[in-house]
Amino acid sequence: MNQTKIDLSKYENKLGKKHQIIRLVWGFVWTICARWLPRSVGSGWKRMLLRMFGAKMGKNSHVYSSAKVYYPANLIMGNNTCLASEVECYNVAPVIMEDNVTVSQGAYLYTASHDITNPLNPLITAPIVLRDQSWIGARAYVGMGVTIGQGAVVGATASVYKDVEEWTVVGGNPARIIKKRVIKDEEA
Repeated sequence: MNQTKIDLSKYENKLGKKHQIIRLVWGFVWTICARWLPRSVGSGWKRMLLRMFGAKMGKNSHVYSSAKVYYPANLIMGNNTCLASEVECYNVAPVIMEDNVTVSQGAYLYTASHDITNPLNPLITAPIVLRDQSWIGARAYVGMGVTIGQGAVVGATASVYKDVEEWTVVGGNPARIIKKRVIKDEEA
C-alpha cells in the first residue's frame, strides 16, 4: 500500500494572477450591476454584461440574477437557454449550452477538480457540453468532461459523472438511466 505524504504547502494555482483579477472584477460588476435585479428581469442587460467579459450569448438566453458564473469567457449559451436561480456554473473550462437548454434552480455545473493521484493535487479541467433541448433538473450536479445528449433530462438532485445518451432520463447518485424521453404530440 502506497503511503506517499501529501504536502499541500507546495500547491500552486495554475490559473495565475490575471485570471484571479478578471474574476475579482467580474464578481464586483455582477454584484453591483445585476445581482440585485429580481430573477429574470433585465435579461438583455445581463447578456451585455456577460458579453463584456467574453461570454457568447445566444438570442433569448437568460441568466438569472442569483446564478453564479465563475468565468464568463468560458460560457457559451445558445438561443433560448437558461441558467436559473442559484445555479453554480464553475466554468474553469468551457460550459457549452446549445439551443433550448434549461439548467434549473440550484444546479451545479463543475468543469474542474483535482488530480488525487498526484501528491500536489493539481487542478484538472474538462468542458461540459449540454446538447440541444437537454434539461438539467433542480439541484443536480454535472461534473467535468460530461456531455449531456440532445433531449436528455437529468433529474432533480442527480449526480452525473459520465456522458448521458440523447433522449434519456437519468436520476440518482451516481445517475442511472430511468427511461427514454418521448415527446408527445401537442394534439395528444
